[in-house]
Amino acid sequence: MAKNRKNQSVAIWFGPALKASFLCLVIAGSAVGYVWQKGEIDRLGRLERARAARLTQLTDNNQRLADQIAILHLPEMLDKRVRELNLGLGPLQPGQVVRLVEPAAAPAEYKTDARQLAERADDPMNP
Repeated sequence: MAKNRKNQSVAIWFGPALKASFLCLVIAGSAVGYVWQKGEIDRLGRLERARAARLTQLTDNNQRLADQIAILHLPEMLDKRVRELNLGLGPLQPGQVVRLVEPAAAPAEYKTDARQLAERADDPMNP
C-alpha cells in the first residue's frame, strides 16, 4: 500500500530545501567574492599607476635639482656669487698655501709583526 504524504516526516521535505538554499548561498557568495576581487584588482592597478607617475615625477625633479647643484658648484658661478655678495674673496696667494710632504715609508727592518701589541710602562703585569 502506498504511503500517504501526510504521514511522511518533515525532515524529508526540509532536506532538499536546505540543500538548495546552501547551494544558492555558495553560488551567491562566490559571485560577490569575484566582483569584490575584480574591484580590488582595478583599485590596486590605479594605485600602482599613480605611484609610478609620482616616482617618475620625483625622479625628474631629483635630476633637475642635481643638475642645478652641479651648475652652482662651477667655479664661474661661485665667482659670480662672491662678486654679488661683496665677500672680498679672491684667488689664493702663493704664501697662503701650505704644502705638506708625506714622510717616506719606514725601512723593512723597522717593520714589526702586525699582531704585536703595544706595551705600557706602568703595566704591573709586565715587569
